[in-house]
Amino acid sequence: MKGKTISEIKLGDKAFFEKTISETDVYMYAGITGDLNPAHINEEYAKDTMFKGRIAHGMLTAGLVSAVLGMRLPGPGTIYLKQELKFTAPVRMGDTIKAEVEVSEMITEKNRIILRTTCTNQNGDIVLDGMATVMPPR
Repeated sequence: MKGKTISEIKLGDKAFFEKTISETDVYMYAGITGDLNPAHINEEYAKDTMFKGRIAHGMLTAGLVSAVLGMRLPGPGTIYLKQELKFTAPVRMGDTIKAEVEVSEMITEKNRIILRTTCTNQNGDIVLDGMATVMPPR
């Protein structure tokens, strides 16, 4: 498997990955990372927070962007160099998140691509917004 090279990519190219976030996803992410924040894993605690219930880890949502970059655009062989993120709304168990990337700048001489990264929920609300810099495969 090999992703697209910089010569096969153009400004405005887009790709996405969509996933429904399950309770299992949240618990597995907590276990893998060690982030056991009760806002994510303890309903009794979380019901008294500003979100009125448990929310998924922001970085779990950001990981869906990584899936798009590593598997779709540019795809396998891509090296993730930089990510700027803003979390704009909570993600809850049962939400279906669409992670989308769009090529916004190409630095051909350095083999770098800058992409807008966005995650939206099933209602079309933006839950994550940012920019990524990657090195596509040669």
